[in-house]
Amino acid sequence: MRRQKAGAGGTVSTSRISLKKNFIMNSLLTMSQFIFPLITFPYVSRVLLVTGTGKVSFATSLISYFTMFAQLGIPTYGIRACAKVRDDREELTRVTQELLIINLITMVLAYVVFFFMLMWVPRLQSEKPLYIIVSVTILLNAVGMEWLYKGLEQYSYITVRSIVFKFVALVLMLLLIHKQSDYVLYGGLTVFASAASNLFNLLHAHRFVSLRPVGHYNFRRHMKAIGIFFAMSCATTIYTQLDTLMLGFMATDTDVGYYNAAVRIKTILVSVVTSLGTVLLPRSSYYIQEGNYGEFRRLTAKAMNFVWIISLPLTLYFMFFAKEGIYCLAGTKFTGSIWPMQLIMPTLVLIGLSNITGIQILVPTGKEIYVLYSEIAGAVTDLVLNAILIPVIQASGAAIGTLVAEFVVLLVQIFALRKEKIVQFRGTPYWKMGLALTAAAVSSLWTKKLQFVHNVSVNCLFILAISALLFMGVYFAVLTLTGEKLTIELEKQVLGKIRKRKPEK
Repeated sequence: MRRQKAGAGGTVSTSRISLKKNFIMNSLLTMSQFIFPLITFPYVSRVLLVTGTGKVSFATSLISYFTMFAQLGIPTYGIRACAKVRDDREELTRVTQELLIINLITMVLAYVVFFFMLMWVPRLQSEKPLYIIVSVTILLNAVGMEWLYKGLEQYSYITVRSIVFKFVALVLMLLLIHKQSDYVLYGGLTVFASAASNLFNLLHAHRFVSLRPVGHYNFRRHMKAIGIFFAMSCATTIYTQLDTLMLGFMATDTDVGYYNAAVRIKTILVSVVTSLGTVLLPRSSYYIQEGNYGEFRRLTAKAMNFVWIISLPLTLYFMFFAKEGIYCLAGTKFTGSIWPMQLIMPTLVLIGLSNITGIQILVPTGKEIYVLYSEIAGAVTDLVLNAILIPVIQASGAAIGTLVAEFVVLLVQIFALRKEKIVQFRGTPYWKMGLALTAAAVSSLWTKKLQFVHNVSVNCLFILAISALLFMGVYFAVLTLTGEKLTIELEKQVLGKIRKRKPEK
């Protein structure tokens, strides 16, 4: 059966959408998310210092809870719901409008609670302008319908739009932020960079769905799944944002600033590790809907191998070079971020694996309730450990809480999949990766003793550049020499693309 493309009166053809292209575009998006803070944070952290960045980080964490409520579980559920009806434009329109209406209602409720807290909570009254500006995220995420575009695998549009707005925000930050009191402006520009582009989603949506009411709405069919995904979102937000929030209330803005620098680097790296998994959710949901379990298992196995190969070297490298990374990114005043960063780095592996077991396996197969259980377990673990450790070791205590919480999440999900044959840990080439990591570490650790210039931050930048080339170069060279299949496959694809682009003589 031939399927038509949405926007021409039909739907988006799955066969015409290249998974490789999606991965490439999502990788570019990931790179933009890597480059943007890599350029802005070193500048901003030296202008706003630890306290200024801590204030913005605390405000962002607080608003994330209101955004979570306003979004319910729609950001994840919407991807699956739209992917399943992508071949029927009218039904896709109905599903999109139903979810958007639900989103707008909960957004209004979220703002009511937010302004009530802003009036009565003393901790918030001192920084009202900052919280109000950052709260615009709630509105922008509600009208953005990012889930529609991901469900239809429109990663080219998402990537281009995001990069343009990040570039504009980058220019504005360099032009406008010059003194420590500019932290409110910095909060506004972070909102602009991350969510302002969502306004264009409404203008662009007519290509895929009708903007006119189609009627015959059935909101009830979404409520159970949305409820489960909302609970998942609550649990996830608790154990990912609770650290910063508890640090803000139980410690100081300075401690929040230290922790924020470590988490910022971790977040950048997590986006790299989960980049392939992100584009697989709509395709996995589609394969499950079509009953194509063979392709579903193949995608899952490849994604799992990808996570192992990418997350392990990143984890080890940034544990070894945590000091250089912090000094280069944030400056020498952030020495208190080094130990928290080393403690939190192993979460790259844990989050990468749980992204596959949870979002890429349990969710497409309709077993999201187990993801909820795992995230509740992680949230409770994080809450208890934070309450015990933050008063004693501040930012390091928050890092330990997050690390253990992510381990608990993965453990529960693996237990839920214990009877399934989808998750295969035995096929992973552990000895090859172990050999490659050992060789990479030996080849790069000596660079820590190098001294190029007297400026500590600049010297650390040189060390990072040289050590990263050595570490990653040796790592992938050893994997290639030992015949690691996925590495060789990726190298062949890259070489094939290069050869095709060479002009014929």
